[in-house]
Amino acid sequence: MAHFEKANSVGEWFDQRLAINTLKRVLAFEYWIPKNINFLWAMGMVLAATFGMLVVSGIFLLMYYQPNVDLAFDSVNYTIMTEVGYGWLWRHIHGVGASVVFLIIYIHMFTGIYYGSYKKGRELIWLSGMGLFVAFSAEAFSGYMLPWGQMSYWAGMVITNLFSGGSLEAYGLVEWIRGDYVPAQAFLTRFFMLHVLLLPLVIIGLIVLHFGTLRIPHVNNQDGEDIDYEEAARLYKEGNVKDSKVIPFQPVFLAKDIFVMGVYFILFFYLVFYHFEFAMDPVNFDPADGLKTPAHIYPEWYFLWSYEILRPFSKDLGLIAFAIAQVIFFALPFLDKSPNVAPASKRGLFKFWFWAMLIDVLVLTFMGKLPPTDALFANIGLISALVFFALWIALPFITKIEKKL
Repeated sequence: MAHFEKANSVGEWFDQRLAINTLKRVLAFEYWIPKNINFLWAMGMVLAATFGMLVVSGIFLLMYYQPNVDLAFDSVNYTIMTEVGYGWLWRHIHGVGASVVFLIIYIHMFTGIYYGSYKKGRELIWLSGMGLFVAFSAEAFSGYMLPWGQMSYWAGMVITNLFSGGSLEAYGLVEWIRGDYVPAQAFLTRFFMLHVLLLPLVIIGLIVLHFGTLRIPHVNNQDGEDIDYEEAARLYKEGNVKDSKVIPFQPVFLAKDIFVMGVYFILFFYLVFYHFEFAMDPVNFDPADGLKTPAHIYPEWYFLWSYEILRPFSKDLGLIAFAIAQVIFFALPFLDKSPNVAPASKRGLFKFWFWAMLIDVLVLTFMGKLPPTDALFANIGLISALVFFALWIALPFITKIEKKL
C-alpha cells in the first residue's frame, strides 16, 4: 500500500489518492503544442464544446419527449415548442448543433488531409477521428428519426432498406433491424435507445481515445516540421520562450482555443435565434404517414455527398459504391505513399488531388439535394461519383512518385 502523509488541504488529500497534479502536468501544463499553427487547430475543441451543447440540450429535451409513435410528433412540435418554458430554445440549440457539428467535422477532416496529419506515426489519430465521424453520423441519423415526421419516417424506411443488400434481398435482416415490417413502435424505441444512451457512450469513448492518440506523436503543425519536443520543452521551461518551438496546452494554447470558441458561439447563437430553420426540413413538420410518400426523399445535407454516390448506379453497383464511400477515408494513411509530411501546397500532384477531392465532394453534396429527374443534373452526379473513385484509385500512384522534400 502507498504511503500517505497527513494532508494540509483538501486538494492535497485528493492529490495523494488521485494524482491530480500529475494528471494536470501530463495532460495540460506539459502537453506541448507547436507554435506554428493557425485557428484551424482549434476545431477539435470546438467540436468537443458543440458535443457538450448537444448533450445538455438533449437532456432538457429528453424530459418532455415521448418515444411513442402516437405521441412523439406532438411532444416535439407542440409540447416542447409551445408549452414548455424555453423549450423552443433547447430544440433550436439541438437542431442547429446537430447540423453545424458536421460542418466543423468536415473542416477538421479536410484540414487534417491538407496538412498531412494522418501520416506515419499519426495513423491512430486519423483512424480514431474517422471512427468519431461514423459515430456522429449514426447519432445524427438516429436523432433524425425521433420527431417522427414525414421525412423522419421515410428516411428511416429508405436507409434501413439498404441492409437488404440489393439482389441479396435480405429482407429478414431489414425486419430484424426495424423490429417490424415497416418503421413502427419497435423501430422508434430502438433508435431512441441508440440516440440517448448507446451512441453517446461510444462517442465519449472515442473522444477520449482520440485525445489519447495525440499524446505521443503530438499534433501536426503548418509546415509538417518534425519538432524535438523534449528540447523545445526544455527551452520553454528554462524561460527561453522565444527560441522554443512549442507552447503548453494550458494556459497558452487553451486561451487561443477559447477565443476561437467565443467567435464560433457568436455565429452559433446567431443561427439559433435568427436562422434556425436551415437545420429543420419543412417536410418533417408533417406527421409521419406510411401511406403518403414525399415527392422527393433525401437525407440531411451532411449525408448528401455519399447519397449522391448511391443514386446514379444500378441497385447492386450503387450499394457497393455507397459502402466503399463510407470506409474509403479510413484507408487514407495507407494509400498515401509519400514520405512527406507537409501542406498540400508543397506536395506536387497531391495539391491538385486535394482540391479536386474537396470540389468533388461539394458538387456531390449539391447534386444530392436535387430530384433525380433532370438529365443534366443526373449526368453531373454520375460524373462526380466516378471522379470520386478515380481520385482514390490515383492517390497511391501520384504519391508514390512524389519527390522527398
